[in-house]
Amino acid sequence: MSPLSSGLPATSAFGLPDRLASKAAPDLIAGDERHFAAIAACLDQSVTELSARLDAARRSPGGMGRQAMDRDIEIHRLTARLRTLRRFGLDLCLGHMAGAGDAEPVYVGRLGLTDSTGRRLLLDWRSPAAEPFFGATHADPMGLASRRRYRWTGGRVSDFWDEVFTPEGGAGHAALDDQSAFIATLGANRSARMRDVLGTIQADQDAVIRAGSRGALVVDGGPGTGKTVVALHRSAYLLYSDPRLGHHRGGVLFVGPHEPYLGYVADVLPSLGEEGVQTCTLRDLVAEGAGAAVETDADVARLKASAELVKAIDAAVGFYEEPPAQGMTVTTPWSDIRLGADDWAVAFEAAPGVPHNEARDQVLEELVTILVDRHDGDVPDDLLHKSLSGNRELLTAFDRAWPLIEAADLVGDLWSVPAYLRVCAPWLGRDDVSRLQRADARAWTVSDLPFLDAARQRLGDPEASLRRRRHSATLSSERAHMAHVIDALLEADADGEGAVTMLRGQDLKDTLADGSALPGGEPDPLAGPFAHIVVDEAQELTDAEWQMLLLRCPSRSFTIVGDRAQARHGFTESWQERLERVGFDRISQTSLSINYRTPEEVMKEAEPVIRAALPDANVPVSIRSSGVPVEYGNAARLHTVLDTWLTAHGDGIACVIGDPAFRATPRVRSLTPELSKGLEFDLVVLIDPEQFGTGVEGAVDRYVAMTRATQRLVILTSR
Repeated sequence: MSPLSSGLPATSAFGLPDRLASKAAPDLIAGDERHFAAIAACLDQSVTELSARLDAARRSPGGMGRQAMDRDIEIHRLTARLRTLRRFGLDLCLGHMAGAGDAEPVYVGRLGLTDSTGRRLLLDWRSPAAEPFFGATHADPMGLASRRRYRWTGGRVSDFWDEVFTPEGGAGHAALDDQSAFIATLGANRSARMRDVLGTIQADQDAVIRAGSRGALVVDGGPGTGKTVVALHRSAYLLYSDPRLGHHRGGVLFVGPHEPYLGYVADVLPSLGEEGVQTCTLRDLVAEGAGAAVETDADVARLKASAELVKAIDAAVGFYEEPPAQGMTVTTPWSDIRLGADDWAVAFEAAPGVPHNEARDQVLEELVTILVDRHDGDVPDDLLHKSLSGNRELLTAFDRAWPLIEAADLVGDLWSVPAYLRVCAPWLGRDDVSRLQRADARAWTVSDLPFLDAARQRLGDPEASLRRRRHSATLSSERAHMAHVIDALLEADADGEGAVTMLRGQDLKDTLADGSALPGGEPDPLAGPFAHIVVDEAQELTDAEWQMLLLRCPSRSFTIVGDRAQARHGFTESWQERLERVGFDRISQTSLSINYRTPEEVMKEAEPVIRAALPDANVPVSIRSSGVPVEYGNAARLHTVLDTWLTAHGDGIACVIGDPAFRATPRVRSLTPELSKGLEFDLVVLIDPEQFGTGVEGAVDRYVAMTRATQRLVILTSR
């Protein structure tokens, strides 16, 4: 809550504790106080004006077509801006920076803010001019003399940190600490949601956030290097800075590893003023994903991980697009018309690139056109066309030749009809074909999802044709009704002249019959295409799963975030090799090597665990110490460990990893090693980590679980 709405005195935005009383000296904060007062006044005015504009937009006529769309877009824009201003208040401000010789510092915020006189009160953090606030270092100050970052608590500044880059930067107005804002924040207690870290983005992270969006950018980094922070902030930055990625040009899709992760990061993008990014897991891309089980047969999982096998879907659909080899005679009330095999072949080429189910109307229309052109009688073409379009004999033959197909049926047939799979994937050996067969064709696993997705993309909506026909019938009915209304108006026009006669025009009749209001299918917000896709924990994706994402981003504009050493099933090749194999062509790579999160006491224990399995693992260097060594003990002490920690810590969050029987509480999570990936906790308790598995998978699970701890790690065993 900000001072604007909390009832706190507007005379001071600072609420420094007694131990920081020296930082409250007027020569240190007087300039900030004046600037915050100006921000507060501007915010009050902006909220009032935005509220009035939003009310006016909501009261304005909805209109139709483009007018209605523009109105909805404006309402969405005003609502998002108003929500952000009300959510943050003064704590929109992250800090300020000053260049050498600058009379006044430049204040940086979550969004830009200008008062009624045109004075810039806050510079949007995503703007190029704000880059030094995040990117300046003592080695490269980027023209800065000093920088100040704030910590906000309850809408007031509870601490601030100054950094001076030149001898003149302090000038008697800097509070110099032996800690930076970032290091101090690292030790703060965690919560169930990722905390706000925008004000403490570091130079190496900011460089990645602001990198260009053409091609695929790989961000490789070990635990605690801020990969997730980079991925989220990069999503918001690209939408702001890159005109090719705006919401109405495809927008951004953010893909996380699992649901607990999405819940953990749910507040980050809204806190950046960005609510238009679609977020999901791979399971969410396919309707069957919610109930899909993990593939238990390792050989089957290996086969289904192949992008080549996914390509069999195209052959599977093509099997139903082969034109009949035999012709037929179509009987009409006026004559019999011959439809040969060549005619079928021509008609089947009428809709190249259109999904199978959605191409039906075009293929049928081509067949009817061929028959109309071949008829020699005196029957009007429109009458013959209508008769043929409803000809039972023709429609029955067409339904057999080009049937409607459900994606689940198509994939189910591959896993239950060996001959069909052999035709569609002739490179498979007989043993592999047999392995892929199962008794229950629809017992979907996670490994099936790329095939279901590819089938749905290739087939299209089976209801599309029916909806189009209903749409056409409704539109015809509306036009007939409007024609009746127009005739009545013309009868009332005594001289048959003037504006009323314009109603005879077909264009005006079509406008009056508003086709935009007619029924249609609800679009899938995750279907794409997207202008850019961000993938976190990308090392886990199989080649087949990459196809799901590539289908949704034709531009191949990706941010790919991951750590090869955290791949549960191994990652022996380079990022370049893997991504080129699955279909990427323009690939650049950067690395994050500083571990900001995990204390060195934990990393000292975790590093040998991963190096035993992966000697060349990219283990980052930890820059902080908690002073608390890793604790070992018996699993019988679990509740004692937790109770002691909860009593000593009034806030913060813990996690028990590896004990399915442990029941979670509001402050203690219970997760598997796999579902802990991407998360962080103040206290982590591992139960029997040696039981997590063997080989690379077991080592990765232990390494991941250990490095979730930000303060304390306890390892308990049953022996």
